[in-house]
Amino acid sequence: MDLSAARPLAGGITEREFTLDAVPGILWTPARASASAPVPLILLGQPGGIGLRRMYPALAARARSAAADGIATVTLELPGAGQRPPLPGADAVRAELRQALAAGEQPTEEVIDRLILPLVEAGVPEWQRTLDAVLGLPEIGGRVGVSGGVIAMGVRLALVDSRIAAAGLFAGSFVPRTTLAEARRVRIPLHVLLQWDDEGNDRGRALELFDAFGSPEKTLYANMGGHTGVPAFAGADAARFFARHLGRR
Repeated sequence: MDLSAARPLAGGITEREFTLDAVPGILWTPARASASAPVPLILLGQPGGIGLRRMYPALAARARSAAADGIATVTLELPGAGQRPPLPGADAVRAELRQALAAGEQPTEEVIDRLILPLVEAGVPEWQRTLDAVLGLPEIGGRVGVSGGVIAMGVRLALVDSRIAAAGLFAGSFVPRTTLAEARRVRIPLHVLLQWDDEGNDRGRALELFDAFGSPEKTLYANMGGHTGVPAFAGADAARFFARHLGRR
């Protein structure tokens, strides 16, 4: 991991950009983090195809919220986003998706698979390598959470990486059938946010996914409104979920 010099932010938070295997990312660390008192970590997901720079204000706000609870956060540039090369066939499948939505139709299972699964297959190993590197820092340690981003990627991470202790997922992206099958084997605590009137999102599939999760503790947090209409208090509830399961310092 090639870490840049630390940049102090308001509230004593430290921000460091990095690259790992040519993948850019950002690490935020609360002031109280130290080798003698390492802090837990949240992996901050983001939507596919938008890019780290455009998402920075929202990501930094989430990082500040987590830091207030003594939790470090890290995010990555997703495959095909920002300055990274596009995933093969991504432009064509996005055009098919837009065409279906413009016609008032739900995209087919084949389109959803072609849109989401390559992102999951490429992105999850990158997250795991990043987790290896960040947990190697002396001031980061303890439990790990996953927050937001492409829900199929969060499900895969929750299933395959035993270091992840809790996940806060946003039911705002398309769900392949294979993700439903994976969800049945997930056992960690879950906090799932659903915007009831999310344009373009299949509410029925989102509810089916929530029902499929095998976790003994799972909460569905639904609000009225569209994709970008998440109320501010929803973030506070998600923060309490992570503070409870990752350990407030």
